[in-house]
Amino acid sequence: MSQLTGGPSDGETRPTGQAGWSGGPESAERWRGVEHGLLRMRRTLLTAVSAALVAVLGPVLWLAAGPWWAVLAAAPAAVALWGWGAIARNWDSWRYSERDDDLLIERGVVWRGLTVVPYGRMQLVEVTSGPLERYFGLARVQLHTAAATTDAHIPGLAPEEAERLRERLTELGEARSAGL
Repeated sequence: MSQLTGGPSDGETRPTGQAGWSGGPESAERWRGVEHGLLRMRRTLLTAVSAALVAVLGPVLWLAAGPWWAVLAAAPAAVALWGWGAIARNWDSWRYSERDDDLLIERGVVWRGLTVVPYGRMQLVEVTSGPLERYFGLARVQLHTAAATTDAHIPGLAPEEAERLRERLTELGEARSAGL
């Protein structure tokens, strides 16, 4: 799979079938990736949690079971090393494409998901940004449709892109639902 090098402004055109979905090489879509800040945020969280676990587990195991058991405190660090690459692969898997009649959201490495949200089915488009997301300059777009099981969201967008996307999707949703 090709690497996305940055945020939504670095969108690239690639076949929909390249990531394992149907469509074949003849149906090219303009895919936009999420911001690099999402990768930095998730890696920062991973590092903070792992360091805290090692700092707490080491002395506790040393005092409770002896110095040889304290070596087990390095286990969270080993998991963090694996997680460092897993987070990068997951970040790279998030992308979206605005088409004429619907929005495609693709994500996942092991369990891939492709969500197709028709503009006419959208009832609410909201932009949220928690304290940690704001610190990293990120926002999330959440799409609500008539279907209760729809889990359509795009994390890790620049706030300006999230607002632009919300405005565009709201406009297209109103125009398409008027025709129903």
